[in-house]
Amino acid sequence: MAKKTENKSEIQFIINENARETNFEKVSYDFINSKVSETVKNFHNSFPDYKVSPLHSLKALSVQFGVSNIWVKDESYRFGLNAFKMLGGSFAVGKYLSEKLNVDISELSFEKLKSKEVKEQLGEITFVTATDGNHGKGLAWAANQLGQKSVVYMPKGSSEIRLNNIRKEGADASITDLNYDDTVRLASRKAEENSWVLVQDTAWEGYEEIPTWIMQGYGTIMDEALEQLNEVGADKPTHVFLQAGVGSFAGSMLGYLAERFGNERPFTVIVEPSEAACHYKSMKAADGKPYAVTGDLNTIMAGLACGEPSTSSWEILKDYADAFVSCPDDVAARGMRILANPLGSDPRIISGESGAVGLGLVSLLAENPVLKAMKETLKLNQDSKVLVISTEGDTDPNHYRKIVWDGAYPSA
Repeated sequence: MAKKTENKSEIQFIINENARETNFEKVSYDFINSKVSETVKNFHNSFPDYKVSPLHSLKALSVQFGVSNIWVKDESYRFGLNAFKMLGGSFAVGKYLSEKLNVDISELSFEKLKSKEVKEQLGEITFVTATDGNHGKGLAWAANQLGQKSVVYMPKGSSEIRLNNIRKEGADASITDLNYDDTVRLASRKAEENSWVLVQDTAWEGYEEIPTWIMQGYGTIMDEALEQLNEVGADKPTHVFLQAGVGSFAGSMLGYLAERFGNERPFTVIVEPSEAACHYKSMKAADGKPYAVTGDLNTIMAGLACGEPSTSSWEILKDYADAFVSCPDDVAARGMRILANPLGSDPRIISGESGAVGLGLVSLLAENPVLKAMKETLKLNQDSKVLVISTEGDTDPNHYRKIVWDGAYPSA
């Protein structure tokens, strides 16, 4: 059962009262168990350019916001692609190719998959997807690295800069006149018509295996973050703020935490744009079924402009997430400006619209008295150790400057 709560600031939230209940059956998070996580980590480690993305400690900002710690996992450094998505796409492609080869992926390195011998055995394969930018760029990169082809469809309103960056990775990419969810359906139809392989980071009935592989690939992020905290002798976070589009990223992170810590996992808050808050509205419906948000999904958080929850992640979020929050665009813009203009000796972090919304929400909970009741409900206080994941850098540099330099989308 979800307790519905709203406030006057346009930020709306729901507490999931069943998240910590153990007296009824919940969906399994075994898809990202320790054995799977080890396999994924080893696969990513086999990439020649693999490096752990930074985990920044924002000590001065923690003092400003009245919490014990704030950590930001910075995915703008991931493989020079300015976003995290390739972790999922590359692992899904690797899994698909390993099954075609009838070899367990644990026995295949990225370099082996790139070999002439394997390419001759596999022949030419075309991977296809729908994307706002980051997932398509990651898939195009993986396909190009492995000598395969990719086709990428983008929803209307997508950034020309993001389109051109996808094309630079070797994809046949184009912007449609459809919203995100209809663009996904277009990619699925094209895959069937042309015998292409659909690598989509959202799932629906009958298409769940590849999206699950993508979620497993994302697990490297949380695996790294917890290891980085352990290396500096830090406790695990008390709070994790996870942004959600279709929910695959958030479901992956939460599944990892639930598998690792069970009911001792951090308090987990799912954050969405108000215009595409399909998970928040699904929880508000309180019937346990995913709710589809229709229309143009207009938000600056392009990576989160998704109207339908993925079936592979929805049950994880519904059963284990502690709270769901719907945020207007100015929350993300505020987060971007805060990260770009650090306090004291805190590092500067370049975070895009979809990457900064979690920190933007934390900032308002700390400083906006209108949100006092929400802050208390979310148990955010001086003992809180907060982890947010900046999932992208300035993937649209022009729009980034409009927000950070020119003050577009000022705080309400």
